[in-house]
Amino acid sequence: MNGRVIRIERVSPRKGAAEEPEFTTKGYKLGDPAHGKRKHHAEDAVYVESLESAAALIGKGFSLWMVAKGKRASLICPSSLKIVWSDKSTAP
Repeated sequence: MNGRVIRIERVSPRKGAAEEPEFTTKGYKLGDPAHGKRKHHAEDAVYVESLESAAALIGKGFSLWMVAKGKRASLICPSSLKIVWSDKSTAP
């Protein structure tokens, strides 16, 4: 893609909640598909520092933890995520 990732959105967000990728002290939190049914377990989480890195992993099948104010974080599969890119002409 051209430009840079400016946000990652959930295609069908929960009602009444603006969701965003969960960012922890370790970085953006993702679930590795190699762990199968265990990918939602904290000890199997993968962390990255940037949205670009998260987008690259989502492209490889990783799921992303999304959170909203007053809602518990949930693990969202790649097909339910939309990556929003900046226009190449506005990229630094």
